[in-house]
Amino acid sequence: MIESPDRTPLPREFFDRPVLEVAPELLGCTLARLTDDGPIELRLTEVEAYAGELDPGSHAYRGRTARNDVMFGPPGYAYVYFTYGMWHCLNVVCGPEGRASGILLRAGEIRVGADLTRKRRFSARHDKELAKGPARLATALNVGRALNGVDLCTGADAPLTLFPGTPPAPDQVRNGPRTGVGGAGAHHPWRFWIEGDPTVSRYRAHVPRRRAT
Repeated sequence: MIESPDRTPLPREFFDRPVLEVAPELLGCTLARLTDDGPIELRLTEVEAYAGELDPGSHAYRGRTARNDVMFGPPGYAYVYFTYGMWHCLNVVCGPEGRASGILLRAGEIRVGADLTRKRRFSARHDKELAKGPARLATALNVGRALNGVDLCTGADAPLTLFPGTPPAPDQVRNGPRTGVGGAGAHHPWRFWIEGDPTVSRYRAHVPRRRAT
């Protein structure tokens, strides 16, 4: 069950702060997904911060486009993108409106609705792998572009909501380089995770693509 006793969503003010403040505080929070088949809830164990137009690793680095428009809107909304022609990834918009920073939700522990997620993540060998990585998390929760721009702060019957949860002990929080990010942003230590949690994904450094000869 969601661990917030009053089931009050995280307020918009929580997200209206610098992205590097918000990101580590999302660890331990509960992400709730309401599907046609029933509810799914997970405890966040790994996230990555992206600082918009100041960050070469961000989709918003080169400015506003149709794809990243939600990132420039109010904080507390979902930014969902499609990558590699195969997978969706779920992000949370942070910071003041117009600044375009966001947090990629990379991994979590399914605590409610594991039976529903197994139907979509049938290749997972163990439940700890159901949402182990951003594409797997989005697949497990049935998140697609239809949820781009959804408000995560409303609660009630919203398709996606972020609630407070049980935060990890301070000595359990780790940070390091982001997975798969190259160039000037390769070494930013902006990935945050709960040390020792089995649902945290494995770090992979950026591998430059070879040019055709």
